[in-house]
Amino acid sequence: MKLFSLILFFLAFFLLGTSADDVTSVISSSLFDKMLKYRNDPRCKSNGFYTYNAFVDAAKSFNGFGTTGDITTRKREIAAFLGQTSHETTGGWPSAPDGPYAWGYCFITETNKQTYCTPSNQWPCAPGKQYYGRGPIQLTHNYNYGPAGKAIGVNLLSNPDQVATNPTISFKTAIWFWMTPQGSKPSSHNVITGKWKPSAADTAAGRVPGYGVITNIINGGIECGHGQDSRVADRIGFYKRYSDILGVSYGKNLDCYNQKPFA
Repeated sequence: MKLFSLILFFLAFFLLGTSADDVTSVISSSLFDKMLKYRNDPRCKSNGFYTYNAFVDAAKSFNGFGTTGDITTRKREIAAFLGQTSHETTGGWPSAPDGPYAWGYCFITETNKQTYCTPSNQWPCAPGKQYYGRGPIQLTHNYNYGPAGKAIGVNLLSNPDQVATNPTISFKTAIWFWMTPQGSKPSSHNVITGKWKPSAADTAAGRVPGYGVITNIINGGIECGHGQDSRVADRIGFYKRYSDILGVSYGKNLDCYNQKPFA
């Protein structure tokens, strides 16, 4: 009987592969390549930078990322994370091969490079350094580079270019932003995994659980609360494509058209 149980254990391990404690149980290398189809294309400035191994290594540094809840929840989080970050790094255009939503992760840095230094005693800007958008989430401002670097054990205030030259660090900063509540904003992770419960103020502002409030977290001050917005639609387009590839439903409340931005 013990031998039979042991055989069943190893058979289950063989069939199921890696455990839910690892994002590789949700997204394989081949799926990653299918979802971010043109990230290694010479037409993309990111050509060769965003690797699957860097994504997996970075994800392992954040407990719960892509491993929280049932398989539907885990898949939806990966689709949402890649959907939002693909918009931030998109190189797509309306008539692009395979459509605009096949062109995520096309850029490493923002085109319009500015200093983005806000005076701060806690996160002081280093002389001559600029804190423009870098990496999958396009990390911006010294007050984000500072805490992100502290969280992952790298001094990004003195060397912000590491976000654009080290793919694992680059992914880590994006996942840090995804996993970390800031001010009155919940973490994107808690939203997509169903752990966030709107307050009375959130409900009054139209902020409801779903992919749309993640857009509000990331860039709500510019994109949310004024009706239809092409940038919000672009984020949704990426999310839907990735959800379809992963075989998972979209959930409710995908846009933030009628949501007031977080204070």
